[in-house]
Amino acid sequence: MSGYIQPTEIRVSAGVQVGMAVNGQFTLPETDNPLVGLQVGRVYRFRVTNLFDRPGVEIYPTVELIDRLYPPPGAALKFPVPIDITAEDLELAAQGMYITRVIYVEDPNQALPVEEVDGKTTWYEARPEEDPLEVAEAAGRPIAILRIGGRDLSQAAGQGFATYGCPPIIEYGRKPSAE
Repeated sequence: MSGYIQPTEIRVSAGVQVGMAVNGQFTLPETDNPLVGLQVGRVYRFRVTNLFDRPGVEIYPTVELIDRLYPPPGAALKFPVPIDITAEDLELAAQGMYITRVIYVEDPNQALPVEEVDGKTTWYEARPEEDPLEVAEAAGRPIAILRIGGRDLSQAAGQGFATYGCPPIIEYGRKPSAE
């Protein structure tokens, strides 16, 4: 599984921009929820800019893929791992808070009977005393870990330690329709 390139969609609010660490620097920011291929077993850093009510503030979240999805053959781009970075996440990070979110595939035998809204990921918060990875494992199979905030990397953004050596990224463009 390590080394598998997993399609991943970085989803942010309208107007917020995302740049990816490539070759030691961040790409020009995109506003269209980038669809990228990330390697399982690696950590990727992104730069998020153009935050509401916070001109000039930059947030540098990381995404670590720890497993992959198993979509129908030829349909991997239609079913990327959704990485939602909400306006609330960005505001908390801008205030110096640290957020960890574990993205997981629900266990069908334990899934909650709620209707899903297209494009919206269902999630819940782990209590401060809980390990988010253990909570996700109890609900299903963890796929990725999103970490936001806690450090100011604006001065170190071009350095290798800040970008985890810039592991390879494949840029796919837009997500095809699921039909």
